[in-house]
Amino acid sequence: MKKFIMGTAMALVLSTAAHAETVGVSMAKFDDNFLTVLRNGMTDYAKTLNGVTLQVEDAQNDVSKQQSQIQNFIASKVDAIIVNPVDTDATTAMSKLAADAGIPLVYVNRQPVNVDTLPDKQAFVASNEQESGTLETKEICRILGGKGKAVVIMGELSNQAARMRTQDVHDVIKTDECKGLEIVEEQTANWDRTQGADLMTNWLSSGIEFDAVISNNDEMAIGAIQALKAAGKDMSKVVVGGVDATQDALAAMQAGDLDVTVFQDAAGQGKGSLDAALKLAKGEKVEKKVYIPFQLVTPDNVKDFVAKN
Repeated sequence: MKKFIMGTAMALVLSTAAHAETVGVSMAKFDDNFLTVLRNGMTDYAKTLNGVTLQVEDAQNDVSKQQSQIQNFIASKVDAIIVNPVDTDATTAMSKLAADAGIPLVYVNRQPVNVDTLPDKQAFVASNEQESGTLETKEICRILGGKGKAVVIMGELSNQAARMRTQDVHDVIKTDECKGLEIVEEQTANWDRTQGADLMTNWLSSGIEFDAVISNNDEMAIGAIQALKAAGKDMSKVVVGGVDATQDALAAMQAGDLDVTVFQDAAGQGKGSLDAALKLAKGEKVEKKVYIPFQLVTPDNVKDFVAKN
């Protein structure tokens, strides 16, 4: 009986060890509200799984650092890699590194430039960016009655999401319902709140007149709001939109400063990317593109999303 118990215990240990998996995660940067929610969603989910360990690294918005992290993950023989790219144009080389090593790789949130030619055992988990900027701009168009002047604040131009969301703005303005909208300025603030505030301050100092601010994300929109309020502008006369529905953005909306945002399920993307990585590590098939829907957030339904964050 004693031998049987010891044998059973040993079998359990070996079984647990056999299913233990380590996933290397390289985030573009930790100092970002949205990406923090995504990262926390991933790590919180990992805690509910037996035998799953995450090794999470901060690339600090440095492409070279991120590539080195991937190389280190490969050297340490992780079972899978998750990457939130610093530069979506640099992903082809990252895909090759992982593919050559035979290690599954999943991109999360930011669409890799090679998304349509990803090697075997690689996937992309995010939300469809054609929805984000489109939902945002259509709602701003509706509020303005299809006419007015707008400024567009773009994210990092090396990032596919910034390019796509900006293209969404232009595509909506070409429609019959919104062709009365005119873009009077369009510049980047690199996803950053402070840069968004500085850009808006410069526009106001230059005497640029506009009815709406269409921002690629909430952080830059909040920065723009801070600059507008500092300049004594009446927020009821300016329509401001963003994307992500972060906690700060929802608070700004409840305060009457932000008019539109789009809920991007950051925690859901984090969970989805880990699920995909673990499936690929087990040799299971995963769709090359896994999309989690965006949802429009306005003052009418903002309370529904406060609980989700």
